[in-house]
Amino acid sequence: MCVLFSGMLLNCNAVSSNTSQNTAQNSQLQREWMLTAFGSYSKSDLIAKDAKINLTEKAENGKIKGTAFMGCNSMFFTSEFKNDGTVKMSELGSTLKACQDMKLEMDFSKAFRSVTKYSVKGHFLTLSDDAGNQMEFIAADWD
Repeated sequence: MCVLFSGMLLNCNAVSSNTSQNTAQNSQLQREWMLTAFGSYSKSDLIAKDAKINLTEKAENGKIKGTAFMGCNSMFFTSEFKNDGTVKMSELGSTLKACQDMKLEMDFSKAFRSVTKYSVKGHFLTLSDDAGNQMEFIAADWD
């Protein structure tokens, strides 16, 4: 009986530790992120377009519903960030406004679908694909 109780106690502790690790990870990710580096676009181009992603929705079942804006349409997606540094983007869509310059939006949408890895270092988020292409963000709430 004592062995059984000890096993149950250890299992509860492991679940609690994993949950707190996910909570800490989500608190780092669940913010608004301004795009600062992407392909051949200059930082000033990205700032002028107000290029950003928003991951502030509450996480449900390990997934965060997010939005993105690259100067014209509102984009939406579901993200799943794993503890091993991998990320899966799914359920991507957008509004369908026709704007004069949609190149950034189209390039971002194509690249964003291919993202497979992420890293958060301080106030910086980097998303990358399997070919090593990266997009870099800074937390909007960082002064």
